[in-house]
Amino acid sequence: MQLNGSEIIIECLKEQGVDTVFGYPGGCILNVYDALYKHSGEIKHILTSHEQGASHAADGYARATGRVGVCMATSGPGATNLVTGIATAYMDSVPLVAITANVTVPLLGKDSFQEIDIAGVTMPITKYSFIVKDINELAPTIRRAFKIAQTGRPGPVLIDITKDVTSAVTEYEKQEIEPIARSTEKITEEDIDRAVKMLSEAKKPMIFVGGGAVISGASEELKQFVDLMDAPVTDSLMGKGAFSGEDARYTGMLGMHGTKAANYSVTECDLLVTVGARFSDRVTGNTKKFAYNAKIIQFDVDPAEINKNITVDASVIGDVKEILSRINKKLTQQNHAEWVKKVQALGEQKPLTYHKDVLTGPYIMEKLYEVTGGDAIITTEVGQHQMWAAQFYKFKQPRTLITSGGLGTMGYGLGASMGVKLARPDKTVVNIAGDGCFRMNMNEIATAARYQIPIIEIVFNNSVLGMVRQWQTLFYGKRYSNTVLNDSVDFVKLAQAMGAEAFRITKCEEVEEVLKKAIALNKPVVIDCIIDSDDKVFPMVPPGAAIEDAFSEEDLAEK
Repeated sequence: MQLNGSEIIIECLKEQGVDTVFGYPGGCILNVYDALYKHSGEIKHILTSHEQGASHAADGYARATGRVGVCMATSGPGATNLVTGIATAYMDSVPLVAITANVTVPLLGKDSFQEIDIAGVTMPITKYSFIVKDINELAPTIRRAFKIAQTGRPGPVLIDITKDVTSAVTEYEKQEIEPIARSTEKITEEDIDRAVKMLSEAKKPMIFVGGGAVISGASEELKQFVDLMDAPVTDSLMGKGAFSGEDARYTGMLGMHGTKAANYSVTECDLLVTVGARFSDRVTGNTKKFAYNAKIIQFDVDPAEINKNITVDASVIGDVKEILSRINKKLTQQNHAEWVKKVQALGEQKPLTYHKDVLTGPYIMEKLYEVTGGDAIITTEVGQHQMWAAQFYKFKQPRTLITSGGLGTMGYGLGASMGVKLARPDKTVVNIAGDGCFRMNMNEIATAARYQIPIIEIVFNNSVLGMVRQWQTLFYGKRYSNTVLNDSVDFVKLAQAMGAEAFRITKCEEVEEVLKKAIALNKPVVIDCIIDSDDKVFPMVPPGAAIEDAFSEEDLAEK
């Protein structure tokens, strides 16, 4: 049948099973929005307050479901406003398709109004960037973009479409979309057998779980693998929930703000089994001193990650779920009871601590875990609050911590929480923010209120840029350069003005009641929590140090 380009875009989205898109209209993309209007009963469009909010919402939708998130924007500043969200998705391997419009083909390259080479801009932060200047290439390009976004290591793809293509007419024929196959072509029996041999010979193994285990849906295989290995488990920020945080063998997060039990155990272990993690600098600390007593095995879908940051002794390249499944079939039951007992004792001797006599981020996170039974989906912004969420909320299931790990994007969580809630309406969705992050994209509270998306925004309000201030306190002689937010912004009034419910908490006794009220309201809610400006995240690994050099508040006091 004959369709114009805008109608083809909609039909291709329907082919891919897209039910929700996030975006903001403008001149060059008007034809697409006209087509969306005609198909509003089939594809829901969420008009965010800012294009960045749209990209973060699409990202949150994708992380919560494993499906491709979709956002769209017009040319020029509309397109460039998506860039931070696209980069966020790229760093954390999130399947995202961003659709932008551009000026007509005759106006390209002439500095036309709102013209930008967005495909060129995003080339380093996408798996692929397309510009479509021929109506006959439109449908094949969209299908290819969705396939690229999901194949192997997922990531964002940009499709820039000129305005004349959105109005041109051509023949469209619907296609059935084939499921994306798991990456198994690089998995060899030789690599599997070598890994099994090393696993069987280990006396003090440690299993390190990253975001790849979440992305591949490998939780069941991972649990079986841990049972067979009889080994302690640690994870990265992105790996949380792949292995239950309630399991007795879980030692906590690894790295700069990881637990002492995890950091010490990785340093002492004789085999580190790395499942879908890329050895970020925030995990390894000083790479020359990282796991120096251990042989290292790395399971990863991306060959580029092998020996990139840490040199490993063996690797298996492919889909983590498939790798673990094959290893589990060959691995015999191991027994490391004494090693596991030693690591667990270390966790008891060196627990996470905080001041329990005043309102703090850790207290709020523990109370939130208690009230929700650990069954909420937590999104976060970036900073101290993000680390407290990772440390003190026990993530039992994958895709329940949604956070910007690689890029560290302040302003990410609120938009992401809307995408998550629309994808998972059955779940309580809570965004954890600092007041600095909330200021970045707090206009999206108006979006949540407009669509009555019942997310809960908890703001840890310490009137400073907390994590930066922590570094200034510890390493910059308490020179607080531009980190004090000494104004009189009232987040409760602001939230109410945008149409949300709002509460303020100033003491521990108020937390449980307010959390229960917020959940019961089933409306957008902002909770302004007043905490001390000098609260810090501990433990902490100093810059350039080994992870075993992590220090706590008690260690600092002794010095």
